[in-house]
Amino acid sequence: MENGVRETLPNETAIPGPLKRYDRGSEFRRIWKRFKRNRGAFVGLAILVIFFLLAIFANVFAPYDPKEQNALSALQPPSKEHLLGTDNFGRDVFSRLIYGSRASLSVGFGAVLFSMIVGVTLGLIAGYYGGMIETIIMRIVDGLLSFPALILAIALMAILGLGLQNIMIAVAVGFIGHFARVTRGDVLNIKEETYIEAARLMGVSNTRIILSHVLPNILSPIIVQAVLRVSAAILTESSLSFLGLGLPPPTPTWGFMIAEGRGFIVMAPWISTFPGLELFLVVFGLNLFGDGLRDALDPRSAIS
Repeated sequence: MENGVRETLPNETAIPGPLKRYDRGSEFRRIWKRFKRNRGAFVGLAILVIFFLLAIFANVFAPYDPKEQNALSALQPPSKEHLLGTDNFGRDVFSRLIYGSRASLSVGFGAVLFSMIVGVTLGLIAGYYGGMIETIIMRIVDGLLSFPALILAIALMAILGLGLQNIMIAVAVGFIGHFARVTRGDVLNIKEETYIEAARLMGVSNTRIILSHVLPNILSPIIVQAVLRVSAAILTESSLSFLGLGLPPPTPTWGFMIAEGRGFIVMAPWISTFPGLELFLVVFGLNLFGDGLRDALDPRSAIS
């Protein structure tokens, strides 16, 4: 030993130094670097940011009260005074579109958040414990998946009645099965890994294993699934509003505005066209963002 440093003999194994801690910040930076390469994902993100700002600051961007009626201004085409024209009650279409984004985005993200929490919980329990618990949960999931999301939402709205919270619940129930099935499949692949077995042998509780070891390793596909399901939830909410099962009038929603403009499609096509275009842009942006996020979170994309 010289100057406090011990030399390793030829037949002696060196003792490794302290292991480096996993840098979660560097992983986020790698994900962000992969995400930036996808221009389509940035376009989708920009679209979402614009609509979120419009929804949050609707009272700032909307030039008129969305519920204010003016019979003298009914069915006016787009002009400097009314950028997107007026409807059959003289209400400003642009203002109603901005306020309508609040309902659509609230239902879309709120319903998916609710269905994700319930579905992921069921999938974790079914995949980790297996046995009779898994059989019961997955048969319930199969029953939910056997109904089209829109038909199930219509049935639930007929039971629950109108209202924002009821719409969220009705839309969310249709997506619980998707999250449960995806989560269960990932848990089945992960629970046999060596580090899970080691945690069991060390006496770590099942709850801690699920929350600390299993769930963090399956979050990526769940997040991507959630982003892509938001667009489906917004379309479902718009369909309910189109059928008269959404928020009660005169609260503006995109689906209800499209339904209102059906009788004036030839005389005043802007009443239905602009809500449909806005719905298309939001869903398009969500799909672009979801695809980019999926590629960024996929570890295999780091190889390319």
